[in-house]
Amino acid sequence: MWHSALLLGAFLLSGPVRGSDGSASTAITCFTRGLDLRKGTEDVLCPANCPLWQFYVFGDGVYASLSSVCGAAIHSGVITNTGGAVRVQTLPGQENYPAVNANGIQSQVLSRWASSFSVTAGTQSTALEAVGRSVSTARPSTGKRPKKTLDKKAGNKDCKADIAFLIDGSYNIGQRRFNLQKNFVGKVAVMLGIGTEGPHVGVVQASEHPKIEFYLKNFTATKEVLFAIKELGFRGGNSNTGKALKYTAQKFFSLENGARKGIPKIIVVFLDGWPSDDLEEAGIVAREFGVNVFIVSVAKPTTEELGMVQDIGFVDKAVCRNNGFFSYQMPTWFGTTKYVKPLVQKLCSHEQMLCSKTCYNSVNIGFLIDGSSSIGESNFRLVLEFVSNVAKAFEISDIGSKVAAVQFTYDQRTEFGFTDFVTKDKVLSAIRGIHYMSGGTATGDAISFTTRNVFGPVKDGPNKNFLIVLTDGQSYDDVRGPAAAAQKAGITVFSVGVAWAPLDDLKDMASEPRESHTFFTREFTGLEQMVPDIIRGICKDFLDSKQ
Repeated sequence: MWHSALLLGAFLLSGPVRGSDGSASTAITCFTRGLDLRKGTEDVLCPANCPLWQFYVFGDGVYASLSSVCGAAIHSGVITNTGGAVRVQTLPGQENYPAVNANGIQSQVLSRWASSFSVTAGTQSTALEAVGRSVSTARPSTGKRPKKTLDKKAGNKDCKADIAFLIDGSYNIGQRRFNLQKNFVGKVAVMLGIGTEGPHVGVVQASEHPKIEFYLKNFTATKEVLFAIKELGFRGGNSNTGKALKYTAQKFFSLENGARKGIPKIIVVFLDGWPSDDLEEAGIVAREFGVNVFIVSVAKPTTEELGMVQDIGFVDKAVCRNNGFFSYQMPTWFGTTKYVKPLVQKLCSHEQMLCSKTCYNSVNIGFLIDGSSSIGESNFRLVLEFVSNVAKAFEISDIGSKVAAVQFTYDQRTEFGFTDFVTKDKVLSAIRGIHYMSGGTATGDAISFTTRNVFGPVKDGPNKNFLIVLTDGQSYDDVRGPAAAAQKAGITVFSVGVAWAPLDDLKDMASEPRESHTFFTREFTGLEQMVPDIIRGICKDFLDSKQ
């Protein structure tokens, strides 16, 4: 699940080290993971002075393969923090990895992982000397300088998010806790799995006046982000978090600054104590800009301090939704490692990003296209142009809106399903590539086919479902029953008729209110004028469904 290499404080020896029995041990970094090793059984050498608080370890005795090998070895007591030789044995995956605190390391719970490993004492007892060259894998040296490939890595593709960390730089937090806050943000950034196709992050510091420290576009590799966080300076001043939140929502997520279309926009607000200004207006502005606001509050106001707080409900008024998901509480900046993974899981749950959801990025639109003989090749091209113009309006992606198309005569042909193409360019290309069938008109059967085979696989998904039926004539079968079944399955139906399509059939197919879901034109050239009304109708239905 996590694709990022953990790079903080990593060290490398210049080549394999021979044990007393002549076997070669591979020099690894503090944060080389079990899944980075290539052999079923491998002798490795861990360096000295690994920072214990930065380890990610999952399990006890048997560790998930995304665990740090050296962290697991210290956790299990095979070595100490002075480093040493470790033998790593690859094992099958486990259903559960428990959380156990041992030897200064708190391992974490993991419900399931594909592979595991165990650690025992190795054959080389000499601790490693650090020579200061950072790496991300555990391969033996070939005598050549290791290639730096991290910048090219895609990152955690399962986590689609553009994230602004709005850190507290006020006198409330102070210099010491500010540094602890930076450490926590760094650990969150590492576990996110930053990469070109994964999460992108930036940082804004809130104090008297907000300051954008770096944008989404500036860094797409974990090590670069960690270095940038490390270099952040403490500003001081009042904790004008509301001012900073409003500023971030308005200025940070532009395309020029690296925001990506169709990717959820998130602001994680770190707040030590309480804000000096009002958060409610800032929260409203953020929601208007489609930004999901999380509040991570540390050291909530005491009973005696509540009188100094402008609005004790500031968290509920600032977050995206007051449902518990967008608020996160930590009692102190000390011992925060256990809070990293749950926060990352929230940030990577794109389906929960309710403030990102609009009619443009959260719908499935199925086009049911009449391919009967009465249409003709040239008019069929006008129909496809209409379909393309509607599809263009939406943000099509693997986590956004999706488009499917079915052509029908007496038979039905799925041209492409909702999961076949997940970029707008590929969808539009697929629409242009549809070949005219020619034949009779059985619209009712086609609606049933589309409901079952096209919408069936996505009926439990997060997007709202729409079906646009385009036809130019009388159906040879009943349309009312299949259309009612589609609507019962949660599909909103728009009917678009051309030429000889009977108005009664169009209304029988359309969702309520039928007048706003039924469209008709005498000429195929009139389809183009309907495009804005169809798009507005979809957006109105989407918004009405969220009330």
